[in-house]
Amino acid sequence: MSNSASNTSNRVHWGSRMGFVLAAAGSAVGLGNIWKFPYITGVNGGGAFVLVYLACIAAVGIPIFIAELYIGQRAQKNAVEAFEVLHKKGTFWRLPGFLGLASAFIILSFYSVVAGWVLDFEFKSLLNQFAGKTDEEIKGFMGALFANPSRQLVWHFLFMLGTVGIVIGGIQKGIERWARILMPVLFGLLILLIIRVSMEPGFTKALAFLFSPDASKLTAHGILEAVGHSFFTLSLGMGAMITYGSYLRQKESLIQTALIIAFMDTLIALVSGVVIFSVVFSFNLDAGQGPVLMFQTLPMLFNKMSGGYLISNAFFLLVAFAAFTSAVSLLEVVITYWVETHGKDRTKTTLLFGTIIFLLGIPSLLSFNEMANVTL
Repeated sequence: MSNSASNTSNRVHWGSRMGFVLAAAGSAVGLGNIWKFPYITGVNGGGAFVLVYLACIAAVGIPIFIAELYIGQRAQKNAVEAFEVLHKKGTFWRLPGFLGLASAFIILSFYSVVAGWVLDFEFKSLLNQFAGKTDEEIKGFMGALFANPSRQLVWHFLFMLGTVGIVIGGIQKGIERWARILMPVLFGLLILLIIRVSMEPGFTKALAFLFSPDASKLTAHGILEAVGHSFFTLSLGMGAMITYGSYLRQKESLIQTALIIAFMDTLIALVSGVVIFSVVFSFNLDAGQGPVLMFQTLPMLFNKMSGGYLISNAFFLLVAFAAFTSAVSLLEVVITYWVETHGKDRTKTTLLFGTIIFLLGIPSLLSFNEMANVTL
C-alpha cells in the first residue's frame, strides 16, 4: 500500500460519528426510498418482492456498502485517487472510481429534475391548490407540469441552488450541519405520517401487502429489479460512500456504522411503503400504478382525507428533504475529486459544476415537451 495513506493529518473529518451516520443515511435515503421503492413494490406484487429486496440488501448491499466505506476510510482520498493509494499509481482500479464519478455527475442532472417536481407539488400543497378540484383535475397537474418547461426549469434551478449552497459549506459546516437538521425532521415527518395513516382502513391491508409474501406474484424481472434497487438505495457504485468514508477517522468502526445506516435506510423505505399503500388501499385503488403513484394518485387521495392539507404538505416536504440529502452526496463526489486533484477553490468549483449539472439536466426536462419527439 502506498504511504500516502498516512499523509492525511490535515484532512477534514466528520465532526462526530452521529454527524456521519446522519449524512450517510441522508445519502442513502432519497427518492429511491420514498418514490421508487413503493411503486416498484406495487408493480411487482408486494411481499415477495420486499423479501427478495431485503435479502439483496443483507447479502449484497451491506457487504459492498462496507467495502466502499473501507476504501474511502483507509485511503482518505476521493473516489478516484483512493484506488491509487490502496494499490499503486495509475492502477487499473481507478476506472471504477471514474465510473462512479461519471455516474454521480449524470444521475444528479436528472435527479434534480425529478426533485424539482417534488418541490412543485410541495408548493401546490402549501397553497392548497388541490382543494376543491376533481380527481381528473388533480391528475392533470402532472401533465401540466410536464408540458411547461419554464416551470420545470425554475424548480430544477432552485433544487440545484439549494444543493450547491449546502455543498459549498464543506463537510462539517455544510453537509454535516444540514444532515443534523434535515434527517431528524425527515424522521419526525415520517413518524407523524405513519401515526396518521394507522387510523385509515387500508393500514392493515398495506401491512399484509408488504409483509405477506406471495411467490406467485414475483417474476424474474422483479428479482432483477430488487437486486438493482438494493444498490441504488444505498448509494452504491456512485463514489458517494467512498467519498463520505474518506472523511471518517481511521479508528471508526465500519461494520457497526454501516449496519446502522443500512437499517435506517431500509426502515424508511418500508415505512414509506406502509404510508403510501395505506392511503391507496383506503380508497380501494390498485397498488401497481407505477411512477405516477406519488404525483397523481396520492395528491388525489390526500384531497379526500380528513386533514389532507397537512398530510400532503408533510409528505411532499418529507420527499423534498430526502431528495436534498441524496443530491448533496452526489455533488460532493464530483467536488471532492476536483478540489483534491486540481487544487481548486471549493466554492468556485461547486458553483462551476453545479452550473454544468444544471445545464446537463435541461434536456431531461425538455424531453417531456419541446424535445418529446427527439430520439437517438
